[in-house]
Amino acid sequence: MSIQDKIHQALVENQERALQWFRDQSSGLSWTVYSSFDIRNSGYKVAPVDANIFPAGFNNICGQDFDHAVELMGSFLKQHYSGAKCIALITEEHTNNAFYWQNVWTLSEIIRNAGKEVRVALPKAFEGPIEVQTSGGQKVEVFPAERKESGLSLTGFQPDLVISNNDFSEEYGEWISGLDLAFTPPHALGWHRRKKSSFFTQYNQLATEFSEAIGLDPFVFRVETKIFDQFDIGDESNRQQLAGSVDQFIADLQPEFDQRGIDSKPFVFVKNNSGTYGLGILQADGGDEVLSWNNKSRKKMKASKGGKGIQQVIIQEGIPTDMTGNGETSEPVIYMIGSEPAGGFLRTHSAKGPTENLNSPGAIYKRLCLSDLTIAWEGKPLESVYGWVARMGALAIAKEAAAAGVDFNGYS
Repeated sequence: MSIQDKIHQALVENQERALQWFRDQSSGLSWTVYSSFDIRNSGYKVAPVDANIFPAGFNNICGQDFDHAVELMGSFLKQHYSGAKCIALITEEHTNNAFYWQNVWTLSEIIRNAGKEVRVALPKAFEGPIEVQTSGGQKVEVFPAERKESGLSLTGFQPDLVISNNDFSEEYGEWISGLDLAFTPPHALGWHRRKKSSFFTQYNQLATEFSEAIGLDPFVFRVETKIFDQFDIGDESNRQQLAGSVDQFIADLQPEFDQRGIDSKPFVFVKNNSGTYGLGILQADGGDEVLSWNNKSRKKMKASKGGKGIQQVIIQEGIPTDMTGNGETSEPVIYMIGSEPAGGFLRTHSAKGPTENLNSPGAIYKRLCLSDLTIAWEGKPLESVYGWVARMGALAIAKEAAAAGVDFNGYS
């Protein structure tokens, strides 16, 4: 029996227990408007390897899921921001990236079809508006989001809610200072402050508890993660310390593999503890690979998005992925709106192997509707394995935000 079938069976047999566990864990928490999760299925475990609170890629979800996303967006805004009618969609400054703007156009259409007025804007003042073209040929009008006392003005448009698709790798401190406006996801969850390790600490705790609730081995959902502090790619002694930590991490994983009869050998990813876009990530089968990183590899670990230096990394259990079995390595990416799965796509890469990072140049995005993931077991309908993993991810973000004392201004 495949691992996904085992998980499905456990969910069917413990449906009410799983739902009650989720309700209990969710009590008193605040949800971000959306999130996305890169999930890997190794055949012996299914777990997220990345969690994005400001996801792009909405243009890759299928038409059926688009309609569902509209319903979920309308429900989320009605429940948590009931007074919001005019929404500023704050974006990245990728004015030359037509694929990113296709994402923005799709996201603005989801919000508009949910019954809201929406304007797309950049978090700064400039001579505008400007017009950018999407990869699909649509035009997006982009306005300057200028500060007006404690609020924003988008060329006369007064938003009562900000939805951000800018991940705030740069803090935009002067622009955000004193802003008193409902804002989701909160600015404080941006990459100028957030750490991957905080998410995985919360996720692994939840994965352990959820596994116990439905009678599964927690190994099935967990992804072991350890912080390596004071990282300096240019310091030889620092890399030797990192190599030793990688070897110890793999040595600690090996008994877990042996106990479960897993033939493959553990490996790791070394990742920037802050940042996204697949930057600052390298795979290693052992410490000797860290010591032999060439100039190209060292350059990858030198800077993150915006050219910021990498000062802290995580060592993370590598999870192989090869869902399709047709020579294309692939992984599902699942999108959430609030606490509910809203859509997804399949990231594939013909030039990468099952153990490599797929979020890299050459990746191709393929159709993946959530309805395609639903499997009947013993005649009973049940939710997707990937949907439940993403639910745990969204719950981990909510707990991460609560632990950090993040203010969800305007959220009810």
